[in-house]
Amino acid sequence: MQSPSSSATERNSPLSDPPAFTADELETWSSVATLLEWLPAALDAQMQRDSQISHFEYGILFALSHANEDTLAMKELAGFANSTLSRLSRAVGRLERQGWVTRHPDPDDGRTTIASLTDSGLSALHAATPKHVAFVRRVIFESLTPDQARELGSASRRITSAIRDEGSWRPH
Repeated sequence: MQSPSSSATERNSPLSDPPAFTADELETWSSVATLLEWLPAALDAQMQRDSQISHFEYGILFALSHANEDTLAMKELAGFANSTLSRLSRAVGRLERQGWVTRHPDPDDGRTTIASLTDSGLSALHAATPKHVAFVRRVIFESLTPDQARELGSASRRITSAIRDEGSWRPH
């Protein structure tokens, strides 16, 4: 049987403790984690309030509007949206009911479904964009100096690259 003191010593050994953040790392990570929780909710709230669509749905319209002939295969669109096909299909279904997107089989490969932006969908995107841009400017760019905004972009690209290089996780 171990004595209480030897058991306590083993628990406090650096070899048995999980690695800890430094104070600076913890402060930075706490800020990043809070941003990762709050920003998506704030973007969704703004889009719902001003345009009655989710930020995810706005992203679908945006991706389609930047695609060749405003059309993408659903699987490719899911990759852009970092979404499962199931989640994407439900969102595209909502956009279809609004008349903003159509789905149809790929004429070259009947196994593939194509999503296309309609003229009405492009109009909805154009109507939603000014308030969305104003919100992003207000909460992101007006909170930062131009140098800080550039550094945020640079840091975001480095982190995204590190995630991509990690290899154990990939966007859907």
